[in-house]
Amino acid sequence: MFEQMKEITYKKEAEFLSPYACFSQNTAGRDRPEESCPMRTEFQRDRDRIMHSKAFRRLKNKTQVFLAPQGDHYRTRMTHTLDVMQIARSIARVLRLNEDLTEAIALGHDLGHTPFGHAGERTLSRLSGGKFRHNEQSVRVCEVIEKDGRGLNLTKEVKDGILNHRSGGKPSTLEGKVVMFADKIAYVNHDIDDAIRAGVLKEGDLPKGYISVVGETPTKRINNTILAIYEKSSGKPFVEMDEKMATAMAELRKFMFQNVYTEKSGNSENERADRLLEILFNRFAAHPEEMPEFFVGLMDKYDKVTVICDYLASMSDTYAINLFNDLFVPKRWVVL
Repeated sequence: MFEQMKEITYKKEAEFLSPYACFSQNTAGRDRPEESCPMRTEFQRDRDRIMHSKAFRRLKNKTQVFLAPQGDHYRTRMTHTLDVMQIARSIARVLRLNEDLTEAIALGHDLGHTPFGHAGERTLSRLSGGKFRHNEQSVRVCEVIEKDGRGLNLTKEVKDGILNHRSGGKPSTLEGKVVMFADKIAYVNHDIDDAIRAGVLKEGDLPKGYISVVGETPTKRINNTILAIYEKSSGKPFVEMDEKMATAMAELRKFMFQNVYTEKSGNSENERADRLLEILFNRFAAHPEEMPEFFVGLMDKYDKVTVICDYLASMSDTYAINLFNDLFVPKRWVVL
């Protein structure tokens, strides 16, 4: 019965998906061969493994843009990931691509992201001599860190999409390219909303020429960008965006980097986060034995800087702050 369910999925894909889609039955497989699931395709299994991983659960306490926000409505790395997944599935659906593969890549694309958002990634990149990149770390989480070092053993297509979701990446599947676009659509759109809520931007600050193209509201921006991809890519062996929309999105993204994502943006907690991570980094560089046993054991295979970055990147904002307090903030004496 279960095998029949999987065969039905394969049949539906053959009948409905674009000839340029990545078919579940044609996966290149995993690094370690496994017995197949009687019910789920390999991409469905990857989606489930990512959702049940510790790294995925920690995303709920990792900053997207604004550190320690006062309020429940700011995005976290978890809500960003769910936004990317929803947008990516919408694009995959209209282009008749493999939604299960798209969903798995989207859910895993930020597993290796640091605490404290963009500020945290800049800090670890600086301290590692430019070697730390969150997309590469996301793959490392899947291969080396999850399940006490056994990794998630994901399919090659999912790992490729995770690795190549950043600008300039070259995914081997159209589903990976969809996630690359969905990531930018999601963060530009919701980061504008959070920046206005935080008082970093006002509606009038947004570049009107580009907003008029992309859309005046969050809903219009998402709908318009998806439509611009559909009109350019439907029935084609590529995933691209209409040139006018692509230019407007690139300029809007540039505006956000200049006014929201950098230290000059008024996001005043970034400097404190940078100092906190640097102090922790230096502590473990001098005393690596103070890291958890699992990370100490990784130093048998990997250099110390890489392993310290593994440990720091795995932390949620809350964990990093609490650890810093435990190590460096004096405790009050209690006299009974």
